[in-house]
Amino acid sequence: MFIHLSTFLGWLVPVLGFVVPLGLWLFKSKESTFVDHHGKEAINFQLTMLILSIPAIIMVFFLIGIPLLLALAAFSTVVTIIATVAAHQGKHYHYPINIRFIR
Repeated sequence: MFIHLSTFLGWLVPVLGFVVPLGLWLFKSKESTFVDHHGKEAINFQLTMLILSIPAIIMVFFLIGIPLLLALAAFSTVVTIIATVAAHQGKHYHYPINIRFIR
């Protein structure tokens, strides 16, 4: 649950939204397959959002990037909250748009 929640640190300092979940996952993944699953999901999702954000940032110069970035931020927030609730309830969760970098 804290792995998913820690991604919100990226709103304060962008690099923390990836580094803190990565650190938590690396530190706790050997103790539980459940934590390992959620850690991989959170990290893969953060990497996926980074890849999707790059073209949107470039498109800001054409004004279409602003609504795209807002949509990505809203989507990311909603699915991260859903993932956090699922982890708290002891359920496995797969982000809807997620490139599996770490399997």
